Formats: sequence, C-alpha cells, structure tokens
Amino acid sequence: MELSSVILTTGGSVGFFRLVNAGVSKLPMPESAARNAWKWRNISTSFVHSLITAIWAVLCFFRHPQMAEDLIETHTVFSHALVSFSIGYFIYDFFDMVLNQKLNQSWELLFHHIVVITCFGLSVLSCRYVGFAVVALLVEINSVFLHLRQILRMANIATGTLYRVNSMINLGTYVVFRINTLAWMTRWLVLNRDKVPLLAYTLGSVGMAIMTAMNIVLFYRLLRSDFLKSSTRETKKEKEKEM
Repeated sequence: MELSSVILTTGGSVGFFRLVNAGVSKLPMPESAARNAWKWRNISTSFVHSLITAIWAVLCFFRHPQMAEDLIETHTVFSHALVSFSIGYFIYDFFDMVLNQKLNQSWELLFHHIVVITCFGLSVLSCRYVGFAVVALLVEINSVFLHLRQILRMANIATGTLYRVNSMINLGTYVVFRINTLAWMTRWLVLNRDKVPLLAYTLGSVGMAIMTAMNIVLFYRLLRSDFLKSSTRETKKEKEKEM
C-alpha cells in the first residue's frame, strides 16, 4: 500500500468508528448504563472493532499462510490494510478518551494506545513487520469477550449463565490469545534479534514489556473479580445455610 492509501484507510477508519459511536447512541440503552452513557458507547464501539479485527486477523493468515513463516517482509494488501484500519481505531479511541474521561481514569489505556499507534505506524510506513503486527492483533479474539463482559456488567447482567459462560471463555481466550501470544512474540523478537534493526528491536522490546505487565495485572483483576470473589460469596452462603 502506498502512503496515500495508508492515510485514506486510517482516516476512513477514524470516521467509521465515529459513525459507529453515533449509531450506538441512537440505539436503546439499559437504564443501568444511562448513568455513564459515554462509557457504554465507548465500550460498544470497542466491541465492534474487536469483532471486525479478530475475524480479519484470522483471515489474513488463512488466506496467506506464508506470512506466518516470515513476519518481517511477507504480507499482503489485505493484512497491511488491517493494521492501518486498527491504527485508525486507536487514534479515534485515544481522542475519545482524552475528550470525555479524566486523565487519572484513562492514563493506562492512553499509554497503551500511544505504544500501539507508534509500533503499528512504524510497520505500515516501512512495510515491514506487518505479519508481526497481525499476530499482535490476534489478541482481539479475547477482546471480543472482554468487551462483552463490560457490556453485560453495565447492563446489570453480571450474574446468571450468560455472564458465567462469557467469563470462562474470556479467561480461556485471555490465556491463549493474549498471554501466550505476547510470550510467543517476545520469544520471536529475541530469536530474530539479528534480523531486526536496533530502533525497531528497542521499540518492540519496550512495547512487549509494557503490554506484558499490563496484561498480567488485568488478568489478576479478572480472576479476582469473576472467580475468586464469586467463590468467596458462594462459601459464605453455604456457611450461612449451615448456621
């Protein structure tokens, strides 16, 4: 893809997600979510991005499996467009948070977005490491269930079979597509150190370290919220019945 195509795809993505956000605001909203309408729209928009990107990333490797053998040079217009499209989403979401949320509530995600935009930007502009970027986007498979979890909680459906099933799938995909993917990417970066220029290697290493730390913290929070606390509540209920 030429620079003009990258700019067009990225800009079109920003516009697309603005329209998605506007469209969500026209749809019925649960009363429990009305207290924070912006967050409901933001998470719903993020859910749409995750759903599109997860399917798109899998299709990239399905349509062009050779890309998995060479994550540096080999890529297609289809995969290059995916990375450009995702940059557009992260730019959109960055400014959506800056304009609508307090800095002390969003600094972690803002920092995450800056790292992603920088790394993906280097990839699409240099036309290298596109395959590596697509591997990174496989984490969006988990993000589908992660965002669905937030939507269910905001809609006051944080109990019952649907939430429980989603929680288990969310935790499972978190380990497979988020933690394992980041571990594999870190390993690949170390093994291919000689093939990667110093700037790209440094940027990738710092990015991987930050993402790994953030994801370990988030994994603990999910485990504590959806499984450890619920187990504690069930134990208390059983003790109360015995009394």
